[in-house]
Amino acid sequence: MKNSFDEIIDRRNSYSIKHNPLLFGKPDDVLPLWVADMDFLSPPCVIDALVSRAHHGIFGYSEPDAAYFKVIQEWFSKRFGWNVEREWLVAAPGVVNAINIAVRAYTSPGDGILIQQPVYPPFESTVYQTGRKLLINDLVNNNGRYTIDFDDFESKIKNAKLFILCSPHNPVGRVWTCDELTRMAELCLKYNVKIIADEIHQDFVYNENRHLAFAALYECYAKNCVTCTAPSKTFNLAGLLHANIFIQDEAMRDAFKKEYSNCGLSQPSLMGIDACKAAYEGGTKWLDDLIEYLKGNINLLKEFLQTKIPKIKFTEPEGTYLAWLDFTEFSLSAEELEEKITNKAKLWLSNGAQFGRGGAGFMRMNLASPRSVINTALNQLEKVFG
Repeated sequence: MKNSFDEIIDRRNSYSIKHNPLLFGKPDDVLPLWVADMDFLSPPCVIDALVSRAHHGIFGYSEPDAAYFKVIQEWFSKRFGWNVEREWLVAAPGVVNAINIAVRAYTSPGDGILIQQPVYPPFESTVYQTGRKLLINDLVNNNGRYTIDFDDFESKIKNAKLFILCSPHNPVGRVWTCDELTRMAELCLKYNVKIIADEIHQDFVYNENRHLAFAALYECYAKNCVTCTAPSKTFNLAGLLHANIFIQDEAMRDAFKKEYSNCGLSQPSLMGIDACKAAYEGGTKWLDDLIEYLKGNINLLKEFLQTKIPKIKFTEPEGTYLAWLDFTEFSLSAEELEEKITNKAKLWLSNGAQFGRGGAGFMRMNLASPRSVINTALNQLEKVFG
């Protein structure tokens, strides 16, 4: 089996929500480039591990063992210089699930939770669903590159009990610098605010950018933080429901585990354990090839928009495989933009308005598809917006 990201995989009738537009009230003929789910085969090592497990034939309750943790530990050490300990690890069904548990574990109804919009929609919905108070530190759009308003951050964080950080940031594609992370961390310490660091896109960084594990910066940050990671984005394993959550502080870890149990959760997915171990053990070359392929898709998008549809503004993402497209020059409402994208361009993208304040007039496009698919999508865009 070779690495072939150009291969078209028919995912219809495979339970894929990405490829089931009727489930979401979309026309059946739209090209799906919305949810952060890749259209690439997972690495051969993962497929082999799952086939081997299937042949074993017993799928009972399971827990990761020492061999599993050793592989995880080596991955984080080699890629991020972060030396994690086994007792810090809590296996969970997913990062969104873990964020929800952490919110319940560390805050009470009515407590303030700070997020930075535009941002992954479950951050906001988790706050509202748990009866907490939403605080927003709006990211500042500087000609397509987003930065943090630290004066506003401090004015909001003093009224919060928890801060949810997205690093690398979805959807704007920022890979936060050491200075940015440190300033946010110091303000959280100053006002006794705990931090959830969603680092699920940590393996997707480009060029000179480098993902810094928040908890690896300083010991005091690590003891004030829950770090949410998963192999799901990196190796296309979202359906296996497996995440690695790291909590260094014992009291915070105990509180998280208690709330985890209160939610009725227990052992993680057996297939998720096997897939994660196999991916981190044998998927490095596959991932390196994937990063190069994604860079090609990013360059294709950039050049196409510059030459064919210059009114759609786009800044290369520093991280993630998601493109944040600015349609504001067309002066369309979020609803009008959605209608044109869906019914005229025949594309299924994520409407920027879903990502909160600052998102209206934008669309998020998933670039993790074969290049021929991205080419088709761009040609369809040009027919409507060119």
